Amino acid sequence: MANGYLEHVNITVSDIERSAALLEKLLGWHIRWRGPAQMGGETIHVGSDRDYIAVYTNGAPVDRFAKGQPLNHVGIVVDDLDAAEAIVREAGLEPFSHADYEPGRRFYFFDWDGIEFELVSYA
Repeated sequence: MANGYLEHVNITVSDIERSAALLEKLLGWHIRWRGPAQMGGETIHVGSDRDYIAVYTNGAPVDRFAKGQPLNHVGIVVDDLDAAEAIVREAGLEPFSHADYEPGRRFYFFDWDGIEFELVSYA
């Protein structure tokens, strides 16, 4: 059987600068690549040397998604959940559904386009 890992997730956002800046600050990531997208528009790859989130825009308004459409959430592990929550609040976003159960603590938030993120810490 082949072994694998998740390399990237590609999300459509209304403002790639704003979304990329949040991911950089929240997760300590960096811009790996930026340029024109294959089908038009622009993409920024924000992540580590191994994995990333591609934030994409084609310049058109983004319809805010209903929960669960087109995906439920993007889960990301952080080493300091309290610091991450402060950054989310500083960005004007609202954390919710805080929980502390095995195997870790977590909370969720919606970005400006209705994409749900789960931040979890196993520390």
